[in-house]
Amino acid sequence: VEAVHLIADGKAPRIPQPKEGATYEGIQKKENAEISWDLPAAALHNWIRGHDKVPGAWTTINGQMVTFYGSSLLDASVPAGQELTIKGASRPGLVTKNGLVVFGNDGKMVLVRNLQFEDGKMIPASKYFSADETTALELTEQEKKIAEDIR
Repeated sequence: VEAVHLIADGKAPRIPQPKEGATYEGIQKKENAEISWDLPAAALHNWIRGHDKVPGAWTTINGQMVTFYGSSLLDASVPAGQELTIKGASRPGLVTKNGLVVFGNDGKMVLVRNLQFEDGKMIPASKYFSADETTALELTEQEKKIAEDIR
């Protein structure tokens, strides 16, 4: 009540807020969103989720910055998948049919659903090893004729 009366009377103390630390913009920088692998699974999940969508929590895989999106805690047995070495992680991740499984320092798991590469390309994490596969389009003779007519 006393504080309300001081404010109403214009006698409340005024302490100017310092400019340093007065904004949250500093944590919105990409370089501040790198994943630290020395954390339990719940903290990894919160880090990834907390940086989803901007700026995006990232790590280095095969020398390339890869940003993780769409994490969830995974409380099951370790799924079958193809191992993926992640820089700084004590244990390789697993590319499974549901996404990328990464491990906290407590041995528990986090499932990441989407990955984005430095060039901006985003893929489902489950497609990591098939992302570079491309198939050549082969036209039949009739389709080649149609393509030539269109050209």
